[in-house]
Amino acid sequence: MSASSSAAHGQAGGSAALLSIGQVLARLTPEFTDLTPSKLRFLEEQGLVAPARTESGYRKFCASDVDRLRLILSMQRDHYLPLKVIRSYLADLDAGLAPVLPGGTTPGPSMLGTLRRLTRDDLLREAGASATLLHDAVSASIILPAEHYGDGVLHVLRALVELQRSGIEPRHLRGFRGAAERELGLIESALVPLSRRKDASSRAKAAEMAVEIAGQLEIIRGSLIRSALGRLTQ
Repeated sequence: MSASSSAAHGQAGGSAALLSIGQVLARLTPEFTDLTPSKLRFLEEQGLVAPARTESGYRKFCASDVDRLRLILSMQRDHYLPLKVIRSYLADLDAGLAPVLPGGTTPGPSMLGTLRRLTRDDLLREAGASATLLHDAVSASIILPAEHYGDGVLHVLRALVELQRSGIEPRHLRGFRGAAERELGLIESALVPLSRRKDASSRAKAAEMAVEIAGQLEIIRGSLIRSALGRLTQ
């Protein structure tokens, strides 16, 4: 076997267990609907994931690559973290440390292997929620219907359970969806210069910039709410 063949075998050995970009998309897009091939390539360019390569140069992803991508995408979607923060977090995780997400919890070094996809029944059981509450949350567009749910949705449903105990129902939160849509409009306006470009790199950069802007809006929203809460105790 030639040196190049040996290298290719080492990189893409056990190909039956390896996945193409298309297969990775098929696994992840039900949970991350905005995922595209260009975004996967962008994450690789940023050094966040390193799939194997065949002799022909095709990317091949193993199970741990898919778990790592699910972690990255969850951190972007659920915590609005920019890539530089995610990169630092992953570096600590790879070093065997137990990094803390900014403003979040301490998932620990096993987080890559424990990311879950919850069925509807699993979601209801872990959240301690009724099927009626989940139905009402979907009807109010607080939770989007899906075959499987991530921990982000679990946190939302748990919050709804607690709010319900205070007499706050999902129907009272319909305005939150409208507020989110208005914020989305702000983000889209800010991305116009990049969105006019049709190349894959610009689209990927626009997706990353959208996450960063959303994170800054989250900071402002939280500050305004805390300020308003202060007036309640005066």
